[in-house]
Amino acid sequence: MPERDTPRALRAPYVSHDSREALVVLHPEGAVATTYRIRLTVGDHSAGHLRRILRHYLDAWSLPDLAPAAELALTELLANVVRHVPDRLCALWFRRHGEGVRVEVTDGSPELPQVRAAGPLDEGGRGLRLVEAVTDRWGVEPCGFGEQAYWGLGEEGKPGKTVWFECVREGGAGTVSGTGTLRVVDAWQ
Repeated sequence: MPERDTPRALRAPYVSHDSREALVVLHPEGAVATTYRIRLTVGDHSAGHLRRILRHYLDAWSLPDLAPAAELALTELLANVVRHVPDRLCALWFRRHGEGVRVEVTDGSPELPQVRAAGPLDEGGRGLRLVEAVTDRWGVEPCGFGEQAYWGLGEEGKPGKTVWFECVREGGAGTVSGTGTLRVVDAWQ
């Protein structure tokens, strides 16, 4: 039976490619997936595209008020990959949970980012301070080799890291997840 003749409830998840909207994964019933993940090599213009995808998911999840903070924090994490990860390869994962969103960026670089005190004339060094200022929680964790192997990140035998943040709607639960590690999640969950 051709895909167009298959009842919608029996179809696999699909991706909307409408030119007016970003990539949004839908369940067969038409519900928006609660997770999004992608592995990519980021460039100077990647942040704009990924902000758009995040914004569309937040809109679909009825969390548009979180978009300004989440988009700014995402931009800063991606800028760190562009600036500090030699191959610029990373995995991006975000998910909705209750009244919030958790965003994780995993890369193969073992160098952990540190909050710095930037001087008034310094060109960099403010990114993690911005993430700290606009999100409810954020952190950095070395990631296990299983996660890196899954995503194909980093050099064998050298651990990478996951930098994450959470934005929660005012009055929502204080934590989006508990462990802070990148997990491979089925789009159906």
